Parts: sequence; C-alpha cells; structure tokens
Amino acid sequence: MSRIRYSLSRSTSIQDGRRKSGLNIEVTDTFTGTARPVKTLSGGEIFLASLSLALGLSDAVQAYAGVIILDIVLINEGFGSLDSESLDMAINTLIDLQKGGRLVSIISHVAELRERIPVRLAVILGQQDSSIKFHV
Repeated sequence: MSRIRYSLSRSTSIQDGRRKSGLNIEVTDTFTGTARPVKTLSGGEIFLASLSLALGLSDAVQAYAGVIILDIVLINEGFGSLDSESLDMAINTLIDLQKGGRLVSIISHVAELRERIPVRLAVILGQQDSSIKFHV
C-alpha cells in the first residue's frame, strides 16, 4: 500500500536484553535507503503499516495452518489520518479483498467511505436511543 516505498523488517541491532522492546520493527524508506524506527511514522503511515501487517499475518496463518480460514477483516477507524491518495489506495485494497471472498467490516466516520462502500450498516444517533439502517 506504500507503492513499494516502505518495507518493514525486524531490526538486527542488539538491544538491551533486560528491557521489554517488542518486536523491534523498523521501516526502510526506499527513497532515502535508510531504516528508522516505526515510531517515526506519521499517523496515516502507521495506519497503513498496521493494516498491511494484519493482512500479511492473516495470509501467513492461513498458509502455515492450512485448515484455518481467516476470511473476515475488521478495521476500526484510522481512515481519517490518511491523505486522499492513501485513502484511495486503502479503499481499493479492501474492495479487492472483498472481491476475493473476504468479509470486510469498517467502522469509520469518514464520509468518502460512505460514498465508496455500497453495502453498509449505518448507526443513527437519537436523543433517547440509536437506530440502524442497512444500505444496499
């Protein structure tokens, strides 16, 4: 989703083994040729990286444990942090997943998603209660 600009990998540098450090993932920017910690990514870049990792992990689990099928993708927000070009790329990726047989569920307030995703369940807030409306 980064047009091959970024790649994620585990850092090969030795960390202090006495501290918790997580996976120690870094991002390599092909424009600059340098690696940097993922904490330096912008909000939109973090969202795309997280989505890419989740989709890759899903594919890896299915490939490794053939009987497990992960055909549902649930995404809660994050789209508001994307610029229009990245948003378009993320939406197209999710539409392609849906066309490939996966159920894609998105929780978002971004208006463009309402326009581009034809089938949706809308929650309408009222003063006393909420209601839902299914759009096909």
